[in-house]
This record gives sequence, structure tokens and C-alpha cells, in this order.
Amino acid sequence: MSALGALFSPRSAAGSTGTRSRILLGIVCAGYSVGAAVGWGSPRVAVFMGDFGLAAAALIAAVSCLLYARAVGGRLRPAWLLFSLSSLMAACGNAVWGWYEVVLGVPVPAPSLADVFFLCFAPPAIVGLLVLAKRPVTRAGWICLGLDAWLIGGSLLTLAWSLALAHTAHLAGAEEANVAPAALSLAYPLLDIVLVSMVLALHFRRSGVNRSAVNTAIAALALTVLSDAVFTSPLLRSTYHSGQLLDAGWFAGSLLLAYAPWAARRAARAPGGASPPRAAGSRPIAGSLAALTPYLAAAVCTLGILYNVVDGRRVDRVVIFTGCTVVLALVVRQGIMLLDSISLTQELAQKENHFRSLVQGSSDVIMIAAPDGTLRYVSPAAAGVYGRDAEDLVGAELSSIIHPDDLGRFVHEVRRFLAAPPHEEPTTRIECRFRSGAGDWLNVESTVNRHQGGLLLNSRDVTERVRLQAQLQHNAEHDPLTDLPNRALFTARVRQALGGRRASDPGTAVLFIDLDGFKQVNDTIGHQAGDELLIQAGRRLQDSVRAGDTAARLGGDEFAALIVGDGTRDQGAREYQVHEIAERLRLTLSQPYRIGPNEVRVAASIGVAFAEPAISPTDLMRNADLAMYRAKAGGKDRVELYAPQMQADVVRRSELAARLRSALRDGEFALLHQPVVHLASGSVAAVAAQARWRSAQGILFTPAEFLRVSGDDDRTAELGRWLLEEAVAQAADRARAGHPVAVSVRLPAARLLETGPPLGSIEALLTRHGLPSGALMIEVADSDPRISFDALEQRLVALRRLGVRIALDGFGSGFAAINALRRLPIDVLKLDRTLVEGVVESARLHKITSGLLRIAGDLGLQSVADGVDVPEQVLALRAMGCTHGQVMAFSGPLDEYRLRRALVRGEFPVAGVPGPRPVMAGGSIPLLTGSHAETPVPPT
Repeated sequence: MSALGALFSPRSAAGSTGTRSRILLGIVCAGYSVGAAVGWGSPRVAVFMGDFGLAAAALIAAVSCLLYARAVGGRLRPAWLLFSLSSLMAACGNAVWGWYEVVLGVPVPAPSLADVFFLCFAPPAIVGLLVLAKRPVTRAGWICLGLDAWLIGGSLLTLAWSLALAHTAHLAGAEEANVAPAALSLAYPLLDIVLVSMVLALHFRRSGVNRSAVNTAIAALALTVLSDAVFTSPLLRSTYHSGQLLDAGWFAGSLLLAYAPWAARRAARAPGGASPPRAAGSRPIAGSLAALTPYLAAAVCTLGILYNVVDGRRVDRVVIFTGCTVVLALVVRQGIMLLDSISLTQELAQKENHFRSLVQGSSDVIMIAAPDGTLRYVSPAAAGVYGRDAEDLVGAELSSIIHPDDLGRFVHEVRRFLAAPPHEEPTTRIECRFRSGAGDWLNVESTVNRHQGGLLLNSRDVTERVRLQAQLQHNAEHDPLTDLPNRALFTARVRQALGGRRASDPGTAVLFIDLDGFKQVNDTIGHQAGDELLIQAGRRLQDSVRAGDTAARLGGDEFAALIVGDGTRDQGAREYQVHEIAERLRLTLSQPYRIGPNEVRVAASIGVAFAEPAISPTDLMRNADLAMYRAKAGGKDRVELYAPQMQADVVRRSELAARLRSALRDGEFALLHQPVVHLASGSVAAVAAQARWRSAQGILFTPAEFLRVSGDDDRTAELGRWLLEEAVAQAADRARAGHPVAVSVRLPAARLLETGPPLGSIEALLTRHGLPSGALMIEVADSDPRISFDALEQRLVALRRLGVRIALDGFGSGFAAINALRRLPIDVLKLDRTLVEGVVESARLHKITSGLLRIAGDLGLQSVADGVDVPEQVLALRAMGCTHGQVMAFSGPLDEYRLRRALVRGEFPVAGVPGPRPVMAGGSIPLLTGSHAETPVPPT
């Protein structure tokens, strides 16, 4: 962040505290300086502030560094402990000084105990700086550090000796009695020179993680040394007294040292942690000054010698000795640096050769572009990757090899990357198309780095990867057989059509298409032919929709089409238009298909649903699906528009299916029996078992109601198992009670071929309940072409061996009835209700029924008519040769109590047969025919 940005940006709590601390520190130091400048108002206050004020400031610094050293650990603790000791020495020296001047009121003797404390100030501070500084890692580094310190210290000693210290030493030699004061006069500047040398030498080696603390500590010690230098000068030493302005320098140095460690702690807590690193291309000023330090030191030493020569003085031996050692140290240091430079040059050459080999042998293309975009270097791999020689690319514009459609994105990304701070984003990755030597475009992925104001690009050919990703994306969104969009992509297209500017367009419609008769194609001529039919159907569908619409295959023989709205507000016209499109699709898909030598025909049932405000893609597709199923239920090969009642029907069927599951679990089903009567005598020959669902309102629902509506095959199978077991169990109970009558149970052919648990098989039921031979008759229902006649024949033969009689149910209605009659072991033919209902009124139907009954008689089979409701039908069927009837003309379904009473009577009155008409106790149960037939619960 720039300085101006940092000034106006919001500050954190830590930053606000640091600002307040610095302001308070500045106010205190400024107040002390003003007080010292005006003499504090009185000489006594000035002496007190000049002694004990400095002692208090140094004591604050000692306590502050000590507390910080206890709060932190690691490598930094010794440094702050040493700074605390150094400040404590300064506090003790100033306290002793004040003891003499303020308490005793006498001049400070020379030397005194204060001098001992003052002389002990510098060594701990020097060692503390060494701890804080970044230590050399090699022996040569330690030697150079010592040489740099001596170069600085020797040069300063030469200059100081020439200016003042020589005169002080001369006076000390002339007055042997005052050797101690003279020695102190020399000791102070010499220690200050050593401290300044270490400060300057270590300033350029300060650690990056403690930069703020080291800078503050160096500033505090530099201010203290500067004040010491002014104090020891001959001009001020003789006139100095406590309370002068010079004391402000020592005071500020102590408080600054007290502030130093906590400034480092606040910097560490500041957002972002350490200060951001410098840009790679910038050259730090501190590094340049560090390199010039030895030469600056030699220059200072030369100035000290020239001062003596120009002034006409005799060159002192101390100056000559110090100057020679400085020169010798400079020569040794240069020799070490020369050897280090030679070693670095060799290492650099080796690394350059190593990296050159890596670049030239790399399979990636490495390019260096100047700030203006000109290519300055291209690695030899360009010949293999781009098909272009590297020499041909050098000097060309980078933009000339980038695809024009990708150039804007490339330039935008490069500008954004160069504007970002290097420490936050050192590299970036850009993918674009490069022109190859053959003229085509290659997908290239480039890692971009900054390089001397330009760019360093490491590029690789990813064309195959991009093609593979595109192919995988296509495969994930398209049907593998027809290459049409699959359900996922179709749903996404519907969602896109319902969103954005089309959200309020009511003309958008979804068509769900199902091919009627496709299963027969698979079953008759094979699945491969079925796949070919789907491919042709998908092609027809794709060619029939408009350019902006979407045709898709959802799975199996189900297709879909999205008809996007054209913005018209006339809903009627739009519905008519979409209905015409759907009819055209139906006719197109219903045309014959040529598959090899075969010509195949299928039909199409289409459901159409229009978009409504705020409708979701899932609901819109569900509505179209419901309309498609309504089209199939209405006769197939037709177009059906969605209506809200369709959803209500689905909800009703779902509720009924759920109730059916709970009814099976809770035992809400009842078993009724309808007598099968001999038409000639009226005697009861058998009873037909029928299931009824007893509702909570006391109504018995017939299977025609709940099984058709529920459409649950699992529940139907479960109900069939319950019906069989209950019928066998009750028949066995009636036989034991003296009413031996056969019971017939209607079972689908698929149920007979089930491989269920042995305990639930027909054989196990007969054994468990002890039902006598001939007491059970199975009515084989359905003529599903998927059922194997061979397996069914074997199953029925096995049942007949157990004494189970077999009836063919619904004879005269199914296309496979004649084949079943020819192959299956049948005992009884049960005429379908549709043949019986019109046998009196229709002469054609009369002939058909008469022929079927004659076939049964010729085969020696008994016949049962289902659906005889009036006496005229009884007379007609008996005249044709029908032997039995299961009809309302005799009795409806009876519960167990009424059935046993009917069995006691033994027979029913037959029309046309003279004799008394017995009255059945309780009467018969009226049965309402139709899809919603209900039977009231009989009283018990």
C-alpha cells in the first residue's frame, strides 16, 4: 500500500494504538526540549531535571526492555535484556550525578562512580546490537564484519584523534597529576566510536523480521552517541552543566529505546504481518550503502590525515598507525571479496550452463518478451511444439502468433498481472491459441513470469487435452446412441429458456415423446434393430425441430423437444402452433422405418406442457411427462396437452397406492366367494375367490378399482399371494366342516412361474392345509407374450399331478388363447364377459360364442360363463352347451357365513327349469359394475 493510501485507509486497533504512542512520545520529548531550552524556570529545577529526569528516562527504558524480554522468547530475548542492562547503567550514572549536584550540592568529582556506570553503558548495547543483527553464515562473512567494524571505527578514530583527542592526550601527558581525568576524557569518545562503528556496520545487516525494532534501537543509540560526542567536545565540556538543551538528546534516546521493542510487536500484529518485500527489479539503497561503507571509511581516514598535513602539524604516530591498519583492513577485505566474487562467478557460470541445458532440452517452449511485446528469446523446443524455428520467432511480435479472438483476453490478463504486486501474484497462467508452422491453431497453456520489465513465458501444447475435455464434455451432455442432448443438457436448456429475458414468455413448451410399440421391435427382431430404430427416430426428430429448439433423448424410447417461445402474447395461437408442431412430429416419427430387410412401424405418443409464470424446469418437464402418459392411456399415437387435472389424478393414485400398502400390512382385505352354478340343475359346483378391500367407511372396493388405479405391481403380487393362501385355508376349513366344494383362484401366468420361497408355493399350501385333490382350481389369467409357453406348460402339468384343476380365464379375448388351448393342459374354459354380455342381442356374437362352446365340448372341456346377469342369457348359454355360470343371475360374492348357508341349500333356481324357487337366507349381495364398483359390507 502506498504512503498516501496508508494515510487515508482505515486503521486497525493495533495501528491506532501505535499512532497514539508515537504522538505521546513526541510530545514528551518536545516538552523536555522546551524546558531545557528555557532553563526550566530556575537553576535548581534545571539541575534536578538534568540529572534525575535523565535517570528516570533511562530507568523507563530499562524496565520496558526487561518486560518485553520476559514477554517474548527465542533468539531475541538476550538482545532486549542487554539493552535493559545498558539503560540501567545510564540510569545509575545519572542518579549518581544527581546525588552529587542535587542532594549534596557539590560538583561531581572526576573520576567518580558515575563515570563507571557511564562507561558500562556501551558494551551491553554493542552486544545487543550483535544479537539483533543478521549474523553471517560463513567464516568469510564474520571476517568481513570485523573488518567493516574496524574500517569504520579506525576511520572515526583517525578523524577524532586529529580533531580533538590528540590535544587531550597531549594535555594528559603534560600534566601527569591529571592522568585519570584525561583517561576518562579519552575513554568516552573511544567507546562512542566503537558504538558508532557497530551501529553503522550492523545497520546494513539488520534482520528483516525485526526491522522495525532494530531501526528504532539504532536510532535511539545513534541519538545517545551523538549527544555524547557533543558533550566530549573541548568547546562544550568546560561550559556544560546539568539542565542544558544537550540533555534533551539523552532523554529522547532513552525514551526511543523504551519504545523500540513494543514497536516491533505492533508491527508483527499489524494486518499482513511483515512489510511486503521489494519488487524484484528494484535495487535497495541500503545494499548500495553497505557496499560503499569500506570506501567511505577509508575516505574519512584520509581526511583525518590530510587535516594534520594541511594544518602544518606533525603527523601523529597514532594517526599513522590507525591509517595503516585501516588501509591494510581494506586490502584484506577487498582480497576476500575478490575471492568470493571469483567463486560466485564460477558458480553463476555453472548454474547458467545448467539452466541453459534445461531450457534447450525442455519439451516446453520458453520465450522472453520485451516490454514492447517483441520476442527476444525462443527456446529450440519451438520447432517441435509449434513447427516453427526459434530463429524465425525471435524479433517477431508476440501478438502476431496469438489467435485474434484470444488476443484481447491475453492482453487484459497480462496487464492485470503486471499491475498486481509481485509478492501477491508472482506468476499467472494463460491459455490461448498460437499459430503453428502449418498455419493451424494450437491450444497453448503458458505460465507467465515477470522478467526485467517484460515477460517470461513457459508454454506447452495442450491441444489434445483441450480436445479430450471437449469430447468428455460432449459425452457427458449427449446421448451416446443418437448424439442428441441427454436429460442433463435438456434440463439445462429448459432452465435457460425459462430464465433471463424469456422468463415471462408463455410460448415456451416442452414435448415428451414415447415410441409406442418399440418394445415389440426389440422382442421380435432384436435389440440391435431397436438401436437402429432409435437412431433413425432421433435423426427425424432433430430434422423436424426449428434451429433454435432442442431435441433430446431422455432414455430408452423416450424423447423430448424444447420449443422456445417467439414472444407472442396470443396464447391460443401459440397453443395451436405448438400443437401443429407436435402433430407433425407424431406423423414423422410414425412413418415406417427401414431396418435391414425389415420395414418396422411404431407410433408416437406426445405430451405437451406450456411454461407458466415462475414454473421450474422440473415441474414443466413433469407436466409434459404426465401429458405423455395420458396420451398413452387414451389410446396411444396421439398428442395430449397438459391439464392441471392430470396432476390431481397422479396425486390420487399415489395416495391410493400408499393406502393399499398400509391395507395389506394392517389386514384390511376381506375374502368373498361367488358360487359357480351348474346351468342345468342350479347346483353349486365351485366357488370363485375374490378379494375386497374394506375401507374405513365400511365399503368393500373391488380389484377393478384399487389395482387399476394404484398400478403397483409389487402390491398386486403381494395381494395375489394373500388371496391364494386365504382361499386355500378357508376351503380346507369348509371341507372339514362338511361343505366340500372346489375353490377357484385367478392367478396371472407370471405368478405361476415365480421362484419364491418354498413355504409360499402352491404345493406347500396344499400340503400345509390338507386340501383334497380336485378342491383347487387355478384360473390362468393374461396372455403376456413374454411368458414362455414351455415353462408354463411344465408348471401346469406339475400342478395337475397334484390334483389341481386348470381353467383358461378370459377365453375369446386374448390373441394367444388358441395357442394356449392347443399347448396347455386345460380342464375348464372360462368365457370372457365380453362374449356373454351381448349373446342375446347380437346374432354375430351368438355364433362366435356358440362356436367356442362347441370347441370346448369337442375337446371334452367344461365351460364357465362369466358375466351372466339376466335369465335370458342363462337360457341362451345353456342351449349352446355351456355347462356352468359365475354370474349375478344366481348370486353375487358372498362372505363366509352366507356362503355356508348357500352350500347347505345346495342349489339355485334356474330359469326354464320347473320347481320351487328357494329363498336364500340373507339374499345376495348386489354388485355394481364399472371401474368404481363398490359393495357394501354385509351384516354379520
